[in-house]
Amino acid sequence: MEQPAILVPKVAASKIFRDTRRKILVKGGMNWIMEFLDVPMMQGKCARNMEIAFRTDFTLFGVQLAVYSLSTPAFVYSPAMKISLAFKLFSVLLAACIAVFAAQAIIFRISVQEDFFDYLSFQEQERISEALPRFANAYREHGNWNFLKGDIRTFFRLILPQPDLEMLRRELPITEQTGAAVRMGVLDIHMKRIAGNQLLDENAVRRPIVVGGETVGWLGIVPIQRVLSPNEARFLAKQRKTWLIFGAISVLLIALLTFLLSRPVLRRVHNLARATRLLASGDYKIRIPVETVDEIGALAQDFNSLAQALELNERARRTFMADISHELRTPLAVVRAELEAVQDGVREPNAQALQAMHQEVNQLGTLIDDLNDLALTDVGALAYRRISIDVVTILNTALNGMQGRFASAGLRLEREIDDSPLIISGDERRLLQLFSNILENALRYTDVGGLVRIACSSTARTVQIVFEDSAPGVPTDKLPFLFERFYRVEESRNRLSGGSGLGLAICRNIVEAHEGRINVHPSPLGGLRLTIELGLAIQ
Repeated sequence: MEQPAILVPKVAASKIFRDTRRKILVKGGMNWIMEFLDVPMMQGKCARNMEIAFRTDFTLFGVQLAVYSLSTPAFVYSPAMKISLAFKLFSVLLAACIAVFAAQAIIFRISVQEDFFDYLSFQEQERISEALPRFANAYREHGNWNFLKGDIRTFFRLILPQPDLEMLRRELPITEQTGAAVRMGVLDIHMKRIAGNQLLDENAVRRPIVVGGETVGWLGIVPIQRVLSPNEARFLAKQRKTWLIFGAISVLLIALLTFLLSRPVLRRVHNLARATRLLASGDYKIRIPVETVDEIGALAQDFNSLAQALELNERARRTFMADISHELRTPLAVVRAELEAVQDGVREPNAQALQAMHQEVNQLGTLIDDLNDLALTDVGALAYRRISIDVVTILNTALNGMQGRFASAGLRLEREIDDSPLIISGDERRLLQLFSNILENALRYTDVGGLVRIACSSTARTVQIVFEDSAPGVPTDKLPFLFERFYRVEESRNRLSGGSGLGLAICRNIVEAHEGRINVHPSPLGGLRLTIELGLAIQ
């Protein structure tokens, strides 16, 4: 995406950004240093101009930071900028500390400084109240205010009836930076200053001087927010210094706390990263010790579960490949032996030899077809055409097709199926394959004279189909493996019976594709009890 035309080019934005940041740091740093060292700050117009310049630079810095961030996405999202977890933790704690520190500073300014100003103002109001009668008597004695003009000592004698002799001996400067001793002043009835502080005007806090029931002037005081005495300014500067020291100590404590907290966390994260790399390289036996019960501990436990699952899958893959090789090699070896026997003249190429080779080729073809079906069901590539169908009809179709073979094998086939239709959403062809595979297993592995029973029932939401057969059974400890590929309880017997060991694995995939469940348990008849549950269609 093209950047907007108003954005500053990357190189220019970077230079402007750095220059403005340097100006902010220099001006702001000098301000903090001067306050920290109690150096008197400039006042008046010069100070105002400096403050305006500083705020202008700071505002420009914020605008340029936003523009620079937009014009250079790498400034924020660059993959090369690897920010460590320890730095992030430190940043979060530092930001929290700064927020608390700023809140405390605001509270300090509002509560301490304002209360301090109020206290001083209250004292000055009392001083005004005490001095008003003296100024009124002096005016009554002289008849005007001319006696105060240019006579600062008389002014202070009226303010302080028992002045400090040392203060009277020394020359007190009357400037914009005078202290509390000259914060007071006298205004005539026209609000013109007669004596006292030069900042005194009509906006000052003042009280009327009344002589004979008439106001002859005003005794006022400059608000303490406008002029501070050296002692008062020193007190507030000391408080600011205390807060600065407190902030510096807080940052150091945060750094120490971050270091102590991040070490065990980073160690576990590094162990997890190292184990992940080993797992990606194929070492599925790697495990991470779960040391805590927090999120990282849960992540380590999930990693161990993942590694175990990958190890089991890898083991199953190797076993599957070995089983495929074995299953394909056996019929091919038989066919090759028969052909070599005919070629060498050991065996006549008669119908019996051809029948044996044909049987092995058919078994090989069946195995290949089963492997193909299993692979397709594993990846979900079988074409399932799910429609609303009656599962009872499909089950009866499979039973009718196998009934003759059961009779020929000397097996009894019992049905406990209600004629009422049970409608499900399924693929008729795949469900017929499912039932046929299960019946084929029962036909192959049930002893002659045995019994195979099929029952079908339903609940409010599901249909349950149960296949049971008589002896022989399967040991209980081997039941969980019956749905594994190529698993046989008796290898030689099952191979002779024509089974590939894939039928039940295919059945499980078909049932799961229909969002159902299949499980196996020992049967009271002496063999196996295989139960299938499928969901009924919503009518």
